[in-house]
Amino acid sequence: MQDKPVLFVVGSQCAPELEEKFNNWYNETHIPLLLKSKWIGGVTRYRVSHVVEGEHPKYLSILEFKDRQAFQAWDSSPETRAARDEMKETWGGEGFEIKWRAVYEPIRAWSR
Repeated sequence: MQDKPVLFVVGSQCAPELEEKFNNWYNETHIPLLLKSKWIGGVTRYRVSHVVEGEHPKYLSILEFKDRQAFQAWDSSPETRAARDEMKETWGGEGFEIKWRAVYEPIRAWSR
């Protein structure tokens, strides 16, 4: 199990009037701070384009890790703590909300 890749998925929402500020901050400050850690393999951000069913946060971030050990090392790293502290300083808990966070491990992969 330790050698399987891990995804850390974060769903977030921000106030409509703060979307430009939120996206600039996320792209230009938050992600670069997270990427300072050697444990993270990459990050991809998404914006919902069409809701098929239910309620979903507008933004989704997927952080990629080599395995669970890399995720755990990243999660407790000084770089990650610094990024979280900066987030609290910048936003003070207002303007955007993390709706949920989850760690995913693969079950099986298919390809053509």
